Amino acid sequence: MKYRKSEKAISQLTAEQRRVTQESGTERPFSGEYNDHKEPGIYVDIVSGEPLFASSDKFDSGCGWPSFTKPIVPANLNPLFDTSHGMTRTEIRSTHGDSHLGHVFPDGPTDRGGLRYCINSAALRFIHSDDMEREGYGEYLDQVKGI
Repeated sequence: MKYRKSEKAISQLTAEQRRVTQESGTERPFSGEYNDHKEPGIYVDIVSGEPLFASSDKFDSGCGWPSFTKPIVPANLNPLFDTSHGMTRTEIRSTHGDSHLGHVFPDGPTDRGGLRYCINSAALRFIHSDDMEREGYGEYLDQVKGI
Protein backbone atom coordinates (compact mmCIF):
# COMPACT_ATOMS: atom_id res chain seq x y z
CA MET A 1 0.00 0.00 0.00
CA LYS A 2 1.08 3.57 -0.61
CA TYR A 3 0.47 5.98 2.22
CA ARG A 4 0.22 9.69 1.53
CA LYS A 5 -1.53 12.88 2.46
CA SER A 6 -4.13 14.05 -0.06
CA GLU A 7 -6.48 16.99 -0.38
CA LYS A 8 -9.36 14.50 -0.61
CA ALA A 9 -8.43 12.92 2.73
CA ILE A 10 -8.04 16.36 4.36
CA SER A 11 -11.44 17.48 3.03
CA GLN A 12 -13.13 14.48 4.70
CA LEU A 13 -11.83 15.27 8.20
CA THR A 14 -14.11 16.61 10.90
CA ALA A 15 -13.26 20.01 12.34
CA GLU A 16 -11.64 18.34 15.37
CA GLN A 17 -9.64 15.89 13.25
CA ARG A 18 -8.40 18.78 11.10
CA ARG A 19 -7.50 20.90 14.16
CA VAL A 20 -5.52 18.04 15.71
CA THR A 21 -3.77 16.59 12.65
CA GLN A 22 -3.22 19.68 10.50
CA GLU A 23 -2.91 22.42 13.14
CA SER A 24 -1.06 20.41 15.83
CA GLY A 25 -3.98 20.62 18.22
CA THR A 26 -4.72 18.46 21.24
CA GLU A 27 -8.09 17.01 22.14
CA ARG A 28 -9.36 17.42 25.70
CA PRO A 29 -8.24 14.59 28.01
CA PHE A 30 -10.72 11.71 28.37
CA SER A 31 -12.78 13.04 25.44
CA GLY A 32 -11.34 10.96 22.61
CA GLU A 33 -13.13 8.05 21.00
CA TYR A 34 -10.28 5.59 21.60
CA ASN A 35 -9.22 6.44 25.16
CA ASP A 36 -11.08 3.45 26.66
CA HIS A 37 -11.21 1.38 23.45
CA LYS A 38 -10.22 -2.27 23.95
CA GLU A 39 -11.09 -4.17 20.76
CA PRO A 40 -8.41 -6.12 18.81
CA GLY A 41 -7.03 -4.36 15.75
CA ILE A 42 -4.72 -1.60 14.63
CA TYR A 43 -4.79 2.17 14.65
CA VAL A 44 -3.82 3.97 11.45
CA ASP A 45 -3.28 7.63 10.53
CA ILE A 46 -6.71 9.11 9.73
CA VAL A 47 -5.16 11.06 6.83
CA SER A 48 -2.74 8.66 5.13
CA GLY A 49 -3.80 5.24 6.41
CA GLU A 50 -0.27 4.32 7.42
CA PRO A 51 -0.25 1.72 10.25
CA LEU A 52 0.77 3.24 13.57
CA PHE A 53 -0.14 1.19 16.64
CA ALA A 54 -1.53 -2.26 17.54
CA SER A 55 -4.16 -2.86 20.19
CA SER A 56 -1.74 -5.33 21.81
CA ASP A 57 0.57 -2.39 22.63
CA LYS A 58 -2.18 -0.16 24.06
CA PHE A 59 -2.33 0.36 27.81
CA ASP A 60 -4.25 2.49 30.30
CA SER A 61 -1.83 5.17 31.44
CA GLY A 62 -4.56 7.23 33.12
CA CYS A 63 -3.47 10.35 31.21
CA GLY A 64 -6.73 10.77 29.25
CA TRP A 65 -5.43 9.88 25.80
CA PRO A 66 -4.83 6.52 24.14
CA SER A 67 -1.37 5.32 25.16
CA PHE A 68 0.85 2.78 23.41
CA THR A 69 4.22 1.24 24.28
CA LYS A 70 5.58 1.09 20.72
CA PRO A 71 4.65 1.67 17.08
CA ILE A 72 3.88 -1.11 14.61
CA VAL A 73 6.38 0.28 12.09
CA PRO A 74 8.82 2.73 13.73
CA ALA A 75 9.61 4.30 10.35
CA ASN A 76 5.98 5.52 10.16
CA LEU A 77 6.58 7.88 13.09
CA ASN A 78 8.55 11.09 12.79
CA PRO A 79 9.76 12.44 16.17
CA LEU A 80 10.31 16.20 16.41
CA PHE A 81 11.71 18.39 19.19
CA ASP A 82 8.84 20.45 20.67
CA THR A 83 9.20 23.38 23.07
CA SER A 84 5.64 24.71 22.77
CA HIS A 85 3.57 25.57 25.84
CA GLY A 86 6.69 26.09 27.97
CA MET A 87 7.60 22.39 27.91
CA THR A 88 10.31 20.31 26.27
CA ARG A 89 8.74 17.26 24.63
CA THR A 90 9.03 14.98 21.63
CA GLU A 91 6.18 15.50 19.19
CA ILE A 92 5.16 12.52 17.07
CA ARG A 93 3.99 13.05 13.49
CA SER A 94 3.14 10.42 10.91
CA THR A 95 5.89 10.09 8.34
CA HIS A 96 3.79 9.85 5.18
CA GLY A 97 0.74 11.91 6.19
CA ASP A 98 2.63 14.48 8.28
CA SER A 99 -0.26 14.39 10.74
CA HIS A 100 0.28 15.59 14.28
CA LEU A 101 -0.43 12.50 16.39
CA GLY A 102 0.66 13.43 19.91
CA HIS A 103 3.82 13.08 21.98
CA VAL A 104 6.08 10.36 23.36
CA PHE A 105 7.26 10.35 26.97
CA PRO A 106 9.81 8.19 28.85
CA ASP A 107 7.34 7.19 31.60
CA GLY A 108 5.73 4.10 30.07
CA PRO A 109 5.79 0.57 31.49
CA THR A 110 9.44 -0.34 32.09
CA ASP A 111 8.82 -4.01 31.32
CA ARG A 112 7.56 -2.99 27.85
CA GLY A 113 10.35 -0.59 26.88
CA GLY A 114 9.60 2.41 29.09
CA LEU A 115 7.91 4.63 26.50
CA ARG A 116 4.40 6.10 26.46
CA TYR A 117 3.13 7.22 23.08
CA CYS A 118 0.33 9.59 24.09
CA ILE A 119 -1.85 9.90 20.97
CA ASN A 120 -4.94 11.93 20.07
CA SER A 121 -7.92 9.78 19.10
CA ALA A 122 -8.80 12.39 16.47
CA ALA A 123 -5.62 11.48 14.57
CA LEU A 124 -6.51 7.80 14.39
CA ARG A 125 -8.78 5.41 12.53
CA PHE A 126 -9.28 2.00 14.09
CA ILE A 127 -9.37 -1.12 11.95
CA HIS A 128 -10.82 -4.15 13.74
CA SER A 129 -8.86 -7.39 13.40
CA ASP A 130 -11.83 -8.91 11.52
CA ASP A 131 -11.42 -6.24 8.80
CA MET A 132 -7.64 -5.98 8.61
CA GLU A 133 -7.14 -8.48 5.77
CA ARG A 134 -9.92 -6.94 3.66
CA GLU A 135 -8.55 -3.41 4.17
CA GLY A 136 -4.99 -4.38 3.22
CA TYR A 137 -3.44 -4.68 6.68
CA GLY A 138 -3.31 -8.48 6.92
CA GLU A 139 0.45 -8.51 7.42
CA TYR A 140 -0.10 -7.01 10.89
CA LEU A 141 -2.64 -9.59 12.12
CA ASP A 142 0.06 -11.40 14.09
CA GLN A 143 0.36 -8.31 16.29
CA VAL A 144 -3.28 -8.43 17.41
CA LYS A 145 -4.07 -12.16 17.64
CA GLY A 146 -5.15 -13.30 21.08
CA ILE A 147 -6.26 -9.84 22.23
